[in-house]
Amino acid sequence: MNLHRRSIVGRAAAIGMAAALPVTWSAAARAQTSSRHFAPQAGDWRTFDVTTRVDLPTTTSATRVWVPLPSVQTGWQLPINDTLDSNGSARLASDGAQGVRMVVAEFAAGTAQPQVLVTSRVRTQSRVLGGLRERDGADTLRHALRPTRLLPTDGIVRATALKATQGARGDEAKVRALYDWVVANAWREPEVKGCGEGDIKTMLETGNLGGKCADINALFVGLCRSVGVPARDVYGIRVAPSSFGYQQLGSNSAKLTGAQHCRAEVYLQAHGWTAMDPADVAKVMRQETPVWIKNLKDPLIAPVNAGLYGAWEGNWMAYNTAHDVKLPGSRGDAIGFLMYPMAEDADGWFDHYDAAGFKYQISAALVQA
Repeated sequence: MNLHRRSIVGRAAAIGMAAALPVTWSAAARAQTSSRHFAPQAGDWRTFDVTTRVDLPTTTSATRVWVPLPSVQTGWQLPINDTLDSNGSARLASDGAQGVRMVVAEFAAGTAQPQVLVTSRVRTQSRVLGGLRERDGADTLRHALRPTRLLPTDGIVRATALKATQGARGDEAKVRALYDWVVANAWREPEVKGCGEGDIKTMLETGNLGGKCADINALFVGLCRSVGVPARDVYGIRVAPSSFGYQQLGSNSAKLTGAQHCRAEVYLQAHGWTAMDPADVAKVMRQETPVWIKNLKDPLIAPVNAGLYGAWEGNWMAYNTAHDVKLPGSRGDAIGFLMYPMAEDADGWFDHYDAAGFKYQISAALVQA
């Protein structure tokens, strides 16, 4: 993707500086956070209005904006409706291939103060291992085994998966081995922009397995696919705090800009589609406290490591499960995934990681029954 006009260096440098600041962590603070539980339970349905607003500078050429909508309708998420408002030509659209729903807004050159406002109402609940037993047909499962541009399933990806699953028999044993391998070998890297890119071949070839959710969970998904287990990334956004006290496992601000989060699913013969999130284990290890906790048996980490194998909390909204998304009307190539608002003009892509320069805001409100 050829980003233009707006530098992301300043943001990355600022994050790096923050990460480098000396910290002190008292024994009392350590004791206060040292032991928690993490046990999502199904049936905790809540309804949210998730609003995205995009504001652009006066256009100098024809400009398009794409805003993702919740496209996933399952036993754990129910999209209810979408509303949109814009001073451009706006419509609901789909990528036409993978069922990715979005708003597309078009603005002519010279449009002053282009705006797009989108609100999606959605119901969500937590998931537990074996709770829903959601089955799927052969075509969908084949789709969840295919290689993509950023998720090859041969070469070093398959070789790594075969080594990690050596001796494992059956899909559950393989998935357990791969989940444990990713948690043990990948790590959260705060300086990575956005949620990362998910280029797993480069990660493995360089040995740099540091990244964010779209890197770490993509690695898990690619490894699973390479040994014949259907798997997919699920791209979405955190919409509420965690009920279990973990700051890193929820959104703790009314402003959700930057709260995008990619999760993962695998298809187990005994359970159907099953929730997974090794990336959030890595996030809690690296960022829940001022020090990087590397011991998986630590009482702060162990409940999350156990819980995110097969479960996740319903404080998050899914957009889609698609890779290699071709945005309707775009002049650019297919993008790896659609989890952020996107914009493009005659000069190319806007920098969707720069929410201040691109000027978009996302917020969520709990809808009272």
